Amino acid sequence: MTILWDLDPHAQERYGFALGDRVDLHAHGPQVLRVLEGGSRHRLVVIGPDIPVDSACQLAERLRVDRPEVGVLLLRHRLDVTVMGLALRSGIREVVQADDQTALADAVRRSEQLAAQLVGETGRESRGKVITVFSAKGGVGKTTVSTNMAAHLASTGAKTLLVDLDLMFGDVAISLQLIPQGTVTDLVAMRGHLDRAGLESVVVTHEQTGLDVVAPSSDPADAERIPADVVLELLRTARGIYDYVVVDTPPAFTEHVLTALDVSDLAVLITTLDIPAVKNLRVAMNTLDTLGGSTDNRVVVLNRSGLKVGLDSGEVETALKQAIAVSIPNSLSVPAATNRGVPLVMHDPKDAAAIALRELADRQVRARFGEVIQETPRRGGLGRRRSRV
Repeated sequence: MTILWDLDPHAQERYGFALGDRVDLHAHGPQVLRVLEGGSRHRLVVIGPDIPVDSACQLAERLRVDRPEVGVLLLRHRLDVTVMGLALRSGIREVVQADDQTALADAVRRSEQLAAQLVGETGRESRGKVITVFSAKGGVGKTTVSTNMAAHLASTGAKTLLVDLDLMFGDVAISLQLIPQGTVTDLVAMRGHLDRAGLESVVVTHEQTGLDVVAPSSDPADAERIPADVVLELLRTARGIYDYVVVDTPPAFTEHVLTALDVSDLAVLITTLDIPAVKNLRVAMNTLDTLGGSTDNRVVVLNRSGLKVGLDSGEVETALKQAIAVSIPNSLSVPAATNRGVPLVMHDPKDAAAIALRELADRQVRARFGEVIQETPRRGGLGRRRSRV
C-alpha cells in the first residue's frame, strides 16, 4: 500500500495511473510519520512536488534507519541536479518529474521490488519494543527497576538492550559492575549513519544475564555533546535489532528524555510513598498529556510499598488519577544485590521485591506485547517460558 504526501486534495486522482487505487493521501508530514510508526504495512511513500525538499529529506532520513524497507519517491515540477543530490543522500530512492506518469509507474515498480527483497531478507515485519522508565523525582529506584526488568527480559530468551540515558550521572554500568569500552558519546561520530555494527561497538554485555548495555560517558560534560537526534537514531536502530529496548532516565524532562518517551511503546512511571514524589509524578503525567502522550501506554509502579509513612497506595492512586499496576515492596536485598553487581531477580529470586519486579516485566511488558506467559516449575524459584502468540 502507498502513502501519498501531497498538499493537493485531488492528488490521488492525478497520480492514479501510476499509483493505483490503494493510496492513503496525507497533507502533513507528522500524519505520515504517525501512520508509519504505528506499525503499518505501507511499503512506499510518494512525496508531492510542492512539499519542501528539506521536509522530504528529513522523512527519508528517519525511515532509512527505522523502516529501511519503506521506499521514498520524490516528485518535482522540474528535475534539478542539486535537489536530486540532496534527495539521494538522504535515502530517497528516486526523484521523478511530476507530470511523467510512466516514469513514476516504473519507479514505483522498482521500489516495490526492492521493498519485497528487504522484508524477505531482514524479517522486519515485527519491531522491538521500547520501554522508558521515568520519574520526575530522583531516588525513587528507576535504575533498580530498569536493570531488573531488563535482566529478567533477557533471561527469558528475549534479545534485550538497556540504555542508560542519564547522560550525566548514570549508574547502570556501576550497578552491574560493567566496564564499557564505548559509550553513547561515541555514537555522535556515527550521526546520520548508525547501523548494527556501530551500535554493537558501544555495547557491553552483562555475562550472567546476557543483557546488553549502552552506558553514558563517565565525564558529565560529555552530555552536552550529544544531540537529541543521536538518541533518536540509537533507539530506532536498536528496536530493529532487539526484542526489547529498556531506557533508564534522569529525573527531568530533558530533550533526550522527551525523545525517548516520544518513540516509546510503553512508559513505566515510578513513584514512592512520599508526597514530593507523587506530586512530581502527577505534574509529569500532566505534561505528557499536554504533549499528546497516550494514557494507554503508561503504567504506574509504586516502589518501596508497605512502608508505614502516613500515606497509602489508595491515596497515591487518587492523587495520580491512575491505578497502580505493580507495587514493589521495600527490601534490604536490593542494595545487597547492587553492591554485588547482580540484579535482584538473579541474586535473590525468592525475595518479595524480586517477585514483583518479575511480575512487572511479565505482566506489564511481555504479556502486553503478545507473549504468552506460562508458569513452569524450576529449581530455585518460579520460572517463565517465553512464546509468542
